Amino acid sequence: MQLGSFKFEQPVVLAPMAGVTDRPFRVLCKRLGADLAVSEMVTSNSALFASKKTQTRMNHTGEPSPRIVQIAGGDVDMMVEAAVLNRDRGADVIDINMGCPAKKVCNKLAGSALLSDEQLVQRILSAVVESVDIPVTLKIRTGPDRNNRNGITIAQIAEQSGIAMLSVHGRTRADKFLGEAEYETIAQIVRQVCIPVLANGDINQPADARRVLDMTGAAGIMIGRAAQGNPWIFREVKHYLTTGKTLAAPTAAEKADVLKWHLNNLYELYGEFSGVRIARKHIAWYCKGKPHAAEFRQRVYKLESANEQLQQVEQFFAADESALSLAS
Repeated sequence: MQLGSFKFEQPVVLAPMAGVTDRPFRVLCKRLGADLAVSEMVTSNSALFASKKTQTRMNHTGEPSPRIVQIAGGDVDMMVEAAVLNRDRGADVIDINMGCPAKKVCNKLAGSALLSDEQLVQRILSAVVESVDIPVTLKIRTGPDRNNRNGITIAQIAEQSGIAMLSVHGRTRADKFLGEAEYETIAQIVRQVCIPVLANGDINQPADARRVLDMTGAAGIMIGRAAQGNPWIFREVKHYLTTGKTLAAPTAAEKADVLKWHLNNLYELYGEFSGVRIARKHIAWYCKGKPHAAEFRQRVYKLESANEQLQQVEQFFAADESALSLAS
């Protein structure tokens, strides 16, 4: 698959997730096998460009290429301005959000709400593509609701507008994240357009990736929630797709090392006060399913310093390693 000057063989991609796919998490997932990692959405409202949150989301210091920045909004001129600004700030690819089902996004006629206005979709896509000299990609759902799955039409508009790659989540806007993803619409889209299509939705383990690729004929897959607390999923999926075999899970020691790297980079990006608080959800995800995880989460949520968090993580995974050694 070709994306500008970048080439990929059946890419495995980190999906954009608000509050999750910040720079530390993107860098980590790339190190562990993700071919592409899309940023959390950046507003197209120019009044917010100078805000601390937006400035942090546009910070790509030390992030390896390709750097993909997702922009969100429903105003054509603002979307163009946001695309140009992020291109100038180091983005290698601009991704347009027409997939987010969150009310606060859709209420502003952005995200997946745009799927109901095909003419506006065309105006936004064409204007953004014409405004920058880097690839522009698009993330969508299969339609506004199950009675109005217009994903094929949106995909055709995207191709005609010059979109370089399309990612499709196998749910409608109305579905949010409920029920199971359906892949037939994605398969139909793949057959109707010539641009690369990534399949997204309910890919939780390597075997899911193989199944979805076979069902849809997609050029690659996009993984979102399954990567939370489990960035190793990218190397595991790629190994399975290449060999058909399951890769050994990371050891407790490796998990501890990766989590500590992740935490230190959160502290560096956000500062200790905010970094400690943002880190809490990540720690909970990394520890999910482990013995005594609930009690550990309760302790961690009360901690106020980076050093205390790091010490607790070290102790928790050391105990997990000891338990595994005794069990074997």
